Amino acid sequence: MDKQPMTRAGFDALNTELKKLKSEERPAIIAAIAEARELGDLSENAEYHSAREKQGFIEGRIKELEGLLGRAEVIDPSKMSGTVKFGATVTIVDEDTDEEKTYQIVGEPEADLEKGKLNMKSPLARALIGKDEGDSVEVRTPGGDKAYEILKIVFA
Repeated sequence: MDKQPMTRAGFDALNTELKKLKSEERPAIIAAIAEARELGDLSENAEYHSAREKQGFIEGRIKELEGLLGRAEVIDPSKMSGTVKFGATVTIVDEDTDEEKTYQIVGEPEADLEKGKLNMKSPLARALIGKDEGDSVEVRTPGGDKAYEILKIVFA
């Protein structure tokens, strides 16, 4: 299987979620299923079916997280420098609107645009990778082509 690049913060967040699912969520849902069973006829027991559905979700997420963490390749961006690459925090400016944005280029499991975490496989990240401060990049978006200039690259 392919290694999944991840920052230390992303790895730790997924590991914390996994521990919580195993130590809190799983035991709670097992107790809820046992309680619902005691209510009698399972064929018309909504609490039982709801608890079983939630258990399926929790077990699926646990398997997904174990797989991701097992394939994780933790990369420390603070030991890097140079052009834009995985882990870099990049400040760009939209050449049309002069709007500045800052993104960290991260692996798929930890990507979250609202938090400024940009999936390394996204069109914008792919356009930025390999470029340097002062370079311009063109990105094809659903709303049309956009041009950005790289203002700053930080490896923290």
